[in-house]
Amino acid sequence: MSTVTTTDVAIVGAGPAGLMLGHLLQRAGIGSVAIDIRSREEIEATHRAGILERDAVRMLIDTDVGDRVLTDGHEHRGIELAFGGSLHRIDFVGLAGASTWLYPQTDVFIDLADARARDGGDVRFGVGGGSVHDITGDRPAMRFTDAPGNDHEVRARFLAGCDGSQSVCRHLVPENARRTFFREYPFAWFGILVEAPPSHPELIYNHSDRGFALISQRTATLQRMYFQCDPATDEAAWSDAAIWAEMQARLGANGVTLHEGPITSRGVLPFRSFVQEPMRYGSMLLAGDAAHTVPPTGAKGLNLALNDVRVLAECLERRLKDDDHDALDEYSARALERVWRAQHFSYWLTTLLHLVPDASDFDARRQLGELTSITSSEAGRRYLAESYTGWPSA
Repeated sequence: MSTVTTTDVAIVGAGPAGLMLGHLLQRAGIGSVAIDIRSREEIEATHRAGILERDAVRMLIDTDVGDRVLTDGHEHRGIELAFGGSLHRIDFVGLAGASTWLYPQTDVFIDLADARARDGGDVRFGVGGGSVHDITGDRPAMRFTDAPGNDHEVRARFLAGCDGSQSVCRHLVPENARRTFFREYPFAWFGILVEAPPSHPELIYNHSDRGFALISQRTATLQRMYFQCDPATDEAAWSDAAIWAEMQARLGANGVTLHEGPITSRGVLPFRSFVQEPMRYGSMLLAGDAAHTVPPTGAKGLNLALNDVRVLAECLERRLKDDDHDALDEYSARALERVWRAQHFSYWLTTLLHLVPDASDFDARRQLGELTSITSSEAGRRYLAESYTGWPSA
């Protein structure tokens, strides 16, 4: 026998997207139940970087998730493009009237999980055997077992698939009812976490004839750095000394010297672009990485997920509280407009800065020409600044 719970919206996945959706729905007086196969401790232990756009920060503050983003985060009013032997600053505030905030996705999750607990939200971490049923009917369901092994079923008016890039919900859409778009890139990022002071006050996107590198930050004593590598790279084959030699060589080509320190973690991150359309099938709606992924170069992944659930919460409110039967028909088109803008920006910035295997000398010099054109033109710098800080939400 299963314990049956009824609610307005069942949410598969309790990462930032699922938690923010439940949070927004509760503020609108709409009930939800969210589940996740991971424990809260597991999710908190998964350290992921995060750069929040202006509107993402505003959403967190305006919905009372907490102001830790302002006290513990770091405002970035620009970035540096490093190429041709020097740095070229992109002034976000001067060009776009906006800034970004360096605030790890892990902390966004903690803030949202605390807010859901504070507000009495029904979030169930560490469930087992999760499955989704009846998504073409008017009472979709998710079934799972709790930690002691008791069976549960949640019946809802609608179901939201917020279960990440390995989404189960995504694959429930029949092939003849979906269209997928995919690109795999011929390079990856070798990421390291370093105990050292910041090497620069803002992010450096570095282009060199040895490949791309990114210098980011985490805290006053812990930094995140990446360099372009082959996707088949064995991270264990690189000594700390070899990593630092490669990083210093790439940044040194543009006049930057890095502060070194112990490397506390490392990993290889492959690059993929993916979109599944539409983002609705029957009573199920997809959001975040369950529907789309982008390369990390443009820092759009988490921001897209938060925008998805902002739009979805609004559409669900109109459907459930105003009885607007057309509201959910708008969701996919509205969300995908921003998704494809972000796909273009992420692809453009990625191909602009990375060395493509087997590129000719012409390709390399053309790439430098494009970088010079962008940084020497106010219009070019403004496009980069506006895209990076995020397009204003309606």
